[in-house]
Amino acid sequence: MLKSLVFLLAGVAAASASAQTPAPAQWQAGKHYFVIEPPQATPGGDKVDVVEVFSYGCPACNSFAPIADRLKAALPPNAAMRYVPASFNTAESWPLFQRAFFTAQALGIVDKSHNATFPAVWGNGPLSIRDASTGRMIKPTIEDAAKFYAQFGVSAEDFVATANSFAINTSMKRADAWIKATGVDSTPTIVVNGKYRVTGLSAGSWENIIPVVQYLVQKETTGG
Repeated sequence: MLKSLVFLLAGVAAASASAQTPAPAQWQAGKHYFVIEPPQATPGGDKVDVVEVFSYGCPACNSFAPIADRLKAALPPNAAMRYVPASFNTAESWPLFQRAFFTAQALGIVDKSHNATFPAVWGNGPLSIRDASTGRMIKPTIEDAAKFYAQFGVSAEDFVATANSFAINTSMKRADAWIKATGVDSTPTIVVNGKYRVTGLSAGSWENIIPVVQYLVQKETTGG
């Protein structure tokens, strides 16, 4: 009985000491996320900006898509998530998919088309980049993309015309410059408020990206 009491008191003392000593931060800069220097521009406003840098032609982005949806749902009301398509892998039609994303965005259908585009590429759909029977690389065209996006309420003609416009070319150039400036060299990568860069490798897993991003959003919210 006395022995049990001694252990109990020792446990209380240890817990008290632990409570008085701040625990080290669970997520550490340079390990779980990286600080972007200098910070890059965000859309502004009162929301913490959370960006997924991705490509529809990226198999890892395809696998990450459900987690990206969960991340978006897990953000607090003062944060907003958006998507910036990368183009640096020219061998797998990334520039085409970047152009298609910005075109869908300009035409106001990207909220409907975004998640549907992944299976169109990776589910042996109309934007597939590999022949399912031979494994041969396929290069979808902007006309192929226009036919696919027509299901979301825009004409193929309008899609092609918008895709080839000066505005879309400018959006692509700006995205490429921003991605380079943030130091993103793989996808999917999450950028928080233009200041922090997170990947599945840095976070320890794709699942860990969610709490790391939540931590960084809170950090930006409190100015910590």
